[in-house]
Amino acid sequence: MSTIRVTTASATYDVTIAPSLLRTLHTRLRKLTPGKTPRLFVVTSPEIWALWSKPFLASFPAKQKPTAIFLPAGESRKRLAQVESLAQQLALAGADRDSILLAFGGGIIGDVTGFLAAIYMRGIRYVGLPTTVLAQVDSSLGGKTGVNLIAGKNLIGCFHHPLAVFSDIDTLRTLPAAELRAGLQEAIKSGIIRDPALFRTMEKNAEAILSGDPAALQKVIAACVKVKAEVVSKDEKESGLRMILNFGHTIGHAIESATHYRKLLHGEAVGWGSIAALHLSLNRGLISPEDFARMANLILRYGPIPTFKVAAKPQASAAKLVALTYADKKNRSGQRAFVLATGIGTAEVAHDVTDAELQAATEAMLQTMQQS
Repeated sequence: MSTIRVTTASATYDVTIAPSLLRTLHTRLRKLTPGKTPRLFVVTSPEIWALWSKPFLASFPAKQKPTAIFLPAGESRKRLAQVESLAQQLALAGADRDSILLAFGGGIIGDVTGFLAAIYMRGIRYVGLPTTVLAQVDSSLGGKTGVNLIAGKNLIGCFHHPLAVFSDIDTLRTLPAAELRAGLQEAIKSGIIRDPALFRTMEKNAEAILSGDPAALQKVIAACVKVKAEVVSKDEKESGLRMILNFGHTIGHAIESATHYRKLLHGEAVGWGSIAALHLSLNRGLISPEDFARMANLILRYGPIPTFKVAAKPQASAAKLVALTYADKKNRSGQRAFVLATGIGTAEVAHDVTDAELQAATEAMLQTMQQS
């Protein structure tokens, strides 16, 4: 078992990573809320509930089982209309200010449930129970919550930290292979920006990690959580250092928007976005050709990453993606914030990346995609 503490100015909580956590869930939740037993509501998808409802409910006494409310799967459901629907269900079911939400699912479930908890009755508590690699390594901790607009991803939201996060490695057994690989792209990101030891681990143990070996996955997930916990503790609300966690995301989010969130999983889009960021880092002389090759090769090794097309010609596709980066939520006063690698395990945020630079890097990424 791995337990990592997240400490910020507004909240302190633990992230626990281990197998079989669902079997002891009721006991763990009771320790978080000594005294009067609060009403529990689990927000999940029908698919996750069909797979895991029995072990999820097994530890609860008959009269204390959580009430389940459902968010259909898919990025298209990450919208304000769904938040309103969930809030209405909570109200009709009698949820009050002492109630606790349980976010049981992947990153979309976590983002939406956290946002719902932040605004329902002006704020109630929630616990993260992530069931995907992507959610376990990244989105379940740090307090970022929110939903999408047509104009861009995660443009509505707030910071609202969970009471705790319990990442049960067992739930990854039912994860489709593409979801596993997509989540591991976020893990590679952590190695690139902050943890060279994690990067080397993912180089040396790719076969075991990609096979879903529980011990190998737990080691990777714990390392990623440590990276994020360290960064978030120093910069809770993304005023500086925390921006490095968005490596690969500027172009990645643009790819998702350009393909209407239907062609690639989030981690797959981040994989291509990371390769674009590496090309830009190389073009600026921030990384050596050797380090570029190691990082780009590791991203591709954890593929295959699906290809995509947003225009007839690569130049037009690159131009469209660059234009979409202006909707990125990290932009300040019209300036685009872009995360660049400066080595294996180090990164920096640049505010002077030009459209021409970004287009050249994006075109190089598209060429890499065609050759892969």
